[in-house]
This record gives sequence, structure tokens and C-alpha cells, in this order.
Amino acid sequence: MSLIPLANRQALVRKELEASQVDGFLLPRGDEFMGEYVAPYAERLAWLTGFTGSAGMAILLHDKAAVFSDGRYTSQICDQVDASQWERLHITNKPPAAWLAIHGKGLRIGYDPRLVSELQLNALVGTDHEFVSLERNPVDASWSDQPTPPESIVRFQDDRFSGENSLSKRRRIGGALRKAGQDAMLVCDPTSLAWLLNIRGDDVPHTPVILAFAILHQDASLEVFVDISRVSPEAATSFRNVSVLPPSDLPERLRALGGQVVRFDPAQTGLWFIQMLSGAGAKLARGADLCALPRACKNETEQNGARAVHLTDSAALCRFLHFVEREGTGQHETRLAELLDGFRSASSEYHGESFPAISAVGPNAALPHYRALPGEDRVLQANQVYLIDSGGQYSAGTTDVTRTIWNGPEAPPATLCEAFTRVLKGNITLARARFPAGTTGHRLDALARYALWQAGLDYDHGTGHGIGSYLSVHEGPQNISSVARPVGLEAGMILSDEPGFYLPGEYGIRLENLLLVRPASIEARSPFLEFEVLGFAPFDRRLIIASLLEPEELRWLNAYHESTLTRIGPLLDQSDRNWLADACAPITN
Repeated sequence: MSLIPLANRQALVRKELEASQVDGFLLPRGDEFMGEYVAPYAERLAWLTGFTGSAGMAILLHDKAAVFSDGRYTSQICDQVDASQWERLHITNKPPAAWLAIHGKGLRIGYDPRLVSELQLNALVGTDHEFVSLERNPVDASWSDQPTPPESIVRFQDDRFSGENSLSKRRRIGGALRKAGQDAMLVCDPTSLAWLLNIRGDDVPHTPVILAFAILHQDASLEVFVDISRVSPEAATSFRNVSVLPPSDLPERLRALGGQVVRFDPAQTGLWFIQMLSGAGAKLARGADLCALPRACKNETEQNGARAVHLTDSAALCRFLHFVEREGTGQHETRLAELLDGFRSASSEYHGESFPAISAVGPNAALPHYRALPGEDRVLQANQVYLIDSGGQYSAGTTDVTRTIWNGPEAPPATLCEAFTRVLKGNITLARARFPAGTTGHRLDALARYALWQAGLDYDHGTGHGIGSYLSVHEGPQNISSVARPVGLEAGMILSDEPGFYLPGEYGIRLENLLLVRPASIEARSPFLEFEVLGFAPFDRRLIIASLLEPEELRWLNAYHESTLTRIGPLLDQSDRNWLADACAPITN
């Protein structure tokens, strides 16, 4: 990643802090677009600390330093970050504000306003420190071999996949701006821009977007700040009635909004934009990105695309699971991930992984976001747990699925089977749920945890996240989590259903399907919703204790396996089909 030794980087950045006359620096994980997946040039947190997780923050003072992340990365942060240079902290148990509060008062803490949102900074205000906006990022100034920003070609996402043309979408969002009494909206989320213009790109790994900002006006006109040479002839179809301007014109166009009411999402927008708009005399209107909810509620074309790609993806996963049972022993974690990617690549519509596959053997499976590296990965041996969490990007949709299996030949331990069955019960209970329209994911989260809770077990991550349509595998605004989010579920949304259990040093279990929200198939006095399961792959029968399943859970599981065989069997060759028939055989209690 860099020729500069990791141990020397703190000193280089501290020298820049001294030149900027500040006592410290705040560095979030995200890039200028506040994205989860970032291009190599924006891997600033990894460059400075060594931590490569997708969520985190660092604070560097003259004599102290700390790096923070959440429960998904508790072990990873300890493995990757030098404890002699950094305190390694759980961002919930000891948040950055609490850490700053005990390390002196009256410090001047610098931050890059392009990388820090208003919400992030507000969480730190009140810690008796002054936060100073810096014109020069001290990490960029120290990172002499920093990669250049990407410039991938902008591709057109055909209407047969999107289901609605760009002009229609812009008129719809422009109408929402007029209704709200607002003149313009900043589009700072690359996935929103991709959805709005029906375009895709390859500027960041795993998420098919271009890194560009835009300004949408209430008359549906749009200014996009990207080099025109990057726009392919096919994508130019979506750029009709759109002003394509060089990124260097962005400050001038923001100043031109003086006197207008400009909407922006405070969680998605860097403070630099707020500073520019305030300086120009614009009226600031904080509110959710108006593209987010329409993007999340897939139209009929997108829903059918999701159903189709999940059949293709499930067939690839079933071929892989059969291979693991037949030839998996002795294979490295990285090789297994490569093999699954190869099965998916058989489809001409496959564009690559939707995130780095989590291919984890034995104790590595206890790390929810484990990343196997060549030369450092485990080999799958007999009588071990193997967890594979992976997904694909296809022209018509995005997938994400997890299975945990037992690599015999011996019978698995009873304690493992009980934990597995309780995770499975949670997956089934959530998949079977019916609920009033507008119910938030927070209210459903306990359904997936209930069976685990009864045995004193739990997991330290969310139960479900939104999924894009050939876009981000982690899409908002909806989710299913113990952390409340005031977004009601609506028909057309796609979410993951992925409860788990992790025994550090021993094994991890996670079972995941994607769920499409649809109108409930029952008569009710008010609108109700339910889920349609999209993916089809067997749950490992060797790990299921049938007596722990309620009758309706067992009926659901057998019906799901029957559907798996019916839908996926015809897509497989005879050998794989025979294996699937055995894997999907009815379970009796």
C-alpha cells in the first residue's frame, strides 16, 4: 500500500499537525463521499493505523493516539493495530468523545472538512476542545506515494434493468423539492447519483459507482461534476438535459446557490459543502437524501431482476457447497473464496463480488468480518466449521448470502448443533414475520434474537441491512438492528436476514438470506407487509436439532428446502442435483 514504514507514519503526520498549529487530528474511515467502500487513494485510516476494516475512526494527539471501531472488528483491530502506538477501542463502549474528554482540555483538534460530516463533528462538540477546519489534510501531505483518484468509464444502466428512465426520476425528486419549498439538493452519495442517472462505474471496489458530486434543481435540471471524457457514448443517453462540468467548477457552482434554499443530508455531506454554502449566503435545509427512499423501494423491474439473479447466484452457491463437501478438506480459505467466485463467473451477467468474501475456517469464523489473506489463512480440515459469507454484483441485482457448514466425517458437537439451530430459528422467525406497514426494522430485530436469548446467547452486529439493485450491498435508509432507526419498512425494500453466534477461539455461525418486503397475503383491517425469501441454498442438516424447532418452523424449513430443490435443481448438472436432493431431504421430528 505504501513504501513508508507503518511505524514511521504517526511521526510524519504529527510534523504536519505542528505546521498547521493544531494539537491533534480527527480521521474518519470514509472518503469525501462518506462511503463504506473507498478507492485506494482514500484508504487514509488504513495507511495511518494499519486497520483495514470498513468502519472506524482515529484521533491522533501529540502524545497519545486511539483508533476506534465497532463489534464486528474487535479482533481485527487488535491483530492489525500496534498497541504500542495506538489505543484500540470499541466505538460504542468508549466513544471518541469520551476518550477526548479525559485527555486534557482546550486542545485544538484539526479535521479535514471534506471527510467529516456535520453529524460526526457534532458528536464530539462539548469535549472542551476546539475543532479546527484544515485546508491541508495532514495524512495526504505525509503520504508521498498516495495513489491517484480513480477515473473509470461511466456506463449506462439500461432501462430494462432500472425500470425507470433518468428524466422521470429527476422530475420525481425535483417535484419533492418543490413540495418542500427547496430550490436545490446536493447529491453527495455516489449510489444516489448512480440511481438518479441510471449509470454505473468502477471507481471503488465492489460497489459499481463513480465518485462524483451533483446538484439537482427543482426543475429537474442536474449539474454533475465529472470529466466529460469519462462518459461512455451509451451513458450519454442519461446525460440529456444534464450539465456535465469539471470537478474544479464545483466551488463556483456552490457559490451560485447564494440566496437559494439548498437541501443536504447532514450524515452524507462533508462540512466543506456547508462552509461553502454558508459563505455564499445560501439557506441551509437539512434533510434526508430524497433519492434514498425511492432507491430502496425497488420497482417491479428491479424486483424481478433480483429474483432472477438470486436463482443464478443460488445455483453457483449450491455447486460450491457440493464442492466443499466433496473436496473441501485441505483447501485454503482464500482458495475456497476464489472457487466460489469462479462458479459465479460462469454467468455472463456477473460483474464481481459485492464485498470481499468472508471465507472462514474454525476459530476464524468467530470473527464476523474476517478477511482471509494469502499465506496467512487457515486450511479447512475434517471436523471443523466453515462459514462462507459472500455476494455478487449482477446487471440486474446484488446478492449477499451466508451459510455455515460442518466438514465431517465425525458428528458435530451437541453444543455447536444447539447454537446453530437457535441461529436458524432466528432466521426463520424473521423470514416468517408479518407486520403493519411502516414498522421499523428496530421493532423486528428481537425476532431474530429471541431463540438465542433464551439460552443466554446473542451477537454484536445488526440483523439486517438494505441491499441495492446492482449498487451497494449495504444500502440505507432501512435496516434491522437493535439500534433504532426511524425508517419504516415499505414494499419493494430488500434486506438481509443474518442472525449469528460467535464463540471466540472456537467457531462462528451466521445464516443469511435476503428478504424482499411485499404486501402481506392475508386480509387485514390495515395494510400489512411480509417477506419473500430471495435466495435458495440448503441449511446444513447435520447441524440441525429438529426437536428444537417448533412445528411451524420445521414446516417452513422443509418447504424452503423443497423450493430450493424445485428452483435450483434444474439449473445444476446431475451430480450437483443429486447432492442437492440429499441436502434438501425433508427433516422429521
